[in-house]
Amino acid sequence: MAHLLREVGLDFVGIAPVRHVNAREVAAPPEAVFNALAEDVPGWTQWFSAVTLARPLDDGARREIRLKGGTRFEETILAAKSPELYAYRVDVTNVPGARSLVEEWRLTPAGTGTRVQWTFAADGTAPFRFALGLAGVGLRRAFRDAVTSLDRRLTA
Repeated sequence: MAHLLREVGLDFVGIAPVRHVNAREVAAPPEAVFNALAEDVPGWTQWFSAVTLARPLDDGARREIRLKGGTRFEETILAAKSPELYAYRVDVTNVPGARSLVEEWRLTPAGTGTRVQWTFAADGTAPFRFALGLAGVGLRRAFRDAVTSLDRRLTA
């Protein structure tokens, strides 16, 4: 069943009740990482193993994302500032208990490569927040594996 989430802005990343922040340095330059995140939306399925479908909607202003296990998201792009920031808000999902969700990808030069910082910011019912607290290790692993795979793809 689809749930309509609250419309929140980019500032939600700093005030969300549940926040998971992960960072990793990669060899690929910021422009290449930004392009993979923001411009090559269908390419997410090639480097983020949890993603089974990624497609832009409304000329890139929105996205449809599907994950393994059946989770679905319809998202609105909040920021696409090349090459340093890409962020989106989930508007509709089938995840029970979710009320607000924003993901932010910050890219900063690190030598000849990039420091990739991903913030997963969310709010929801008490059981949802509790489950997300427990999910931190899994989210960290998913981020690490995805960014490592993306870097291999971009530097091959």
